[in-house]
Amino acid sequence: MTPPIARTWSPRGQTPVITVRGRSRRRISIAALACYKPGHRSRLIYRSRPEARPDGRKSFAWSDYRDLLIAAHRQLGGPIVLVWDNLNTHLTAGMRAFIAAQDWLTVVQLPTYAPDLNPVESIWSLLRRCFLSNVAFTGPDHLIRTVRHGLRTIQYRGDLIDGCLAGTGLSLTPA
Repeated sequence: MTPPIARTWSPRGQTPVITVRGRSRRRISIAALACYKPGHRSRLIYRSRPEARPDGRKSFAWSDYRDLLIAAHRQLGGPIVLVWDNLNTHLTAGMRAFIAAQDWLTVVQLPTYAPDLNPVESIWSLLRRCFLSNVAFTGPDHLIRTVRHGLRTIQYRGDLIDGCLAGTGLSLTPA
């Protein structure tokens, strides 16, 4: 991963250079839920997948999202209204069948190409700007540790998670 640059300096006329140690074919996939409930602290529930699956898939399958939703339901202890983007994995037949079978799960689909309405996109932006910027990772494990540390920090800062919802212009109360 080429490190994002938050700020830098150099003498006038000299371009700053950040050295990056080679490329890696390893990959980390992350899925997250920003959870909001009036009168309660906002929460972030996430799962990561640092390695490819045995079937060769490098990203989350619909069954991984299903497992995340089941874990969130257990952890939150109540019904879930899920506001979801149009990621192809969210729209698979298996996922649609799972959603239809759950009485505790209501799904609202975001319009196509509307990342500004998705609070989780702001979580990724926070992670990138605050925890992943100005770091030349020494290896995939260093990247994974840094991502987990950043998400854990955001997870315990309800005000940051609230700010991600406020940035969308959406509210918890029906209009």
